[in-house]
Amino acid sequence: MSALDDLDRKILHEIQLDNQLTSAQLSEKVGLSPTSIQRRLNKLRADKVIEADVSIVSSSALGRSLTMMIAVTLERERLDIIDHFKASVRREPVVMSAYYVTGDTDFILIVSAKDMPEYEAFTRSFLYNNPDIKGFKTTVVMDRIKASFYIPPWA
Repeated sequence: MSALDDLDRKILHEIQLDNQLTSAQLSEKVGLSPTSIQRRLNKLRADKVIEADVSIVSSSALGRSLTMMIAVTLERERLDIIDHFKASVRREPVVMSAYYVTGDTDFILIVSAKDMPEYEAFTRSFLYNNPDIKGFKTTVVMDRIKASFYIPPWA
């Protein structure tokens, strides 16, 4: 991966604010031709600087008004158990985000549910039925204040 220059950083800033901008619109904001913008975007994607193109969807619009943060502690810290848990999390559609963390817990999961019965079914099938999980604690989100993956592109 090559070093990012100021133009790359301007592009990253703009597309993080609005991923629907066309090459022409980015061209006006950054000061490059649309062709140059497209070439740089392709390179940023190829170099995995841009990891994914995502949209933030309203959970309530899809009838999934509950969001939970779950702190999961594994029974033992063995690489095979950690890797197995990571793989199972990646396959679970109600897990919106997941983080392997340090401290008193091993993982933080962000989970979406339409209601408490659905959440309870998830805990039974995914958490309680997993012998590698020592315990978990759930925090229910009352209000989503901000949803973003924005990373300041300037050091």
